[in-house]
Amino acid sequence: MLEKQRHQLILDILDESTFVSVRDLCSQLDSSEATIRRDLNKLADARKIKKIRGGAQALDDRAVSNIKISGNAFLVDRERNTDTKRMIAKAATELCEDGEAIIINGGSSTFMMSEFLAERRMNILTNSFVLAHELLENSQNQVTLPGGEVYRKQSIILSSFENDTTQNYRGSKMFMGSPGVSEFGVMETDPLLILAEQKLRKRADKLIVLVDSSKIGIKGNLIFCGLDAVDTIITDSNADPQALDKIRQHGVNVVVVQACG
Repeated sequence: MLEKQRHQLILDILDESTFVSVRDLCSQLDSSEATIRRDLNKLADARKIKKIRGGAQALDDRAVSNIKISGNAFLVDRERNTDTKRMIAKAATELCEDGEAIIINGGSSTFMMSEFLAERRMNILTNSFVLAHELLENSQNQVTLPGGEVYRKQSIILSSFENDTTQNYRGSKMFMGSPGVSEFGVMETDPLLILAEQKLRKRADKLIVLVDSSKIGIKGNLIFCGLDAVDTIITDSNADPQALDKIRQHGVNVVVVQACG
């Protein structure tokens, strides 16, 4: 991740929580303590943050967002298991046909689909503004964005209102990622994400979930949907076979690609 990107993420995190520790920043940005401390020194020198013992806090005159969502930063997730996510995205795109209307939820795994959609001619609704930009720059696909608030940290657009552009769209398939999939269902990290994603799910005939093996078998306290609402899960060969068998028992089609590395 570039230094400029880390700096923006640190500012975004402080917009949400006012104070953040060095340890938390190391975890959220997947960076070393030395790197984070250098970043904080530079931001403090530029008078963008206030550096304090063990971390940093927002300046008194810096507005703090009242609405925030839980979840990892997109720029961090994009750097994890990149080659394997690319193979999962390739398999997902192979399920699509030219002329089809589809929905792609924001996320690092679904973003990888952009490479394989470059030569396609499809109608795509996505709440990922980075994916939309990539498709507009490098493909001839028709791209639709919903209305709503921009969450820079996750690189997505979310709306809690029903009367946005999504209710006028119909897709044959919805593609999404998840922080965890088990026999209990597809997990999510935040209620607002669930609300927005369920609106998208209503507009699609089938749901296809893209998750690398590290997410298989992971349980959480927030469930987006049960496995009865999932048509296909695409993962990699490092996934726990027993966990995959439990998922298959719910009638879900499981596609396994070869893991990289």
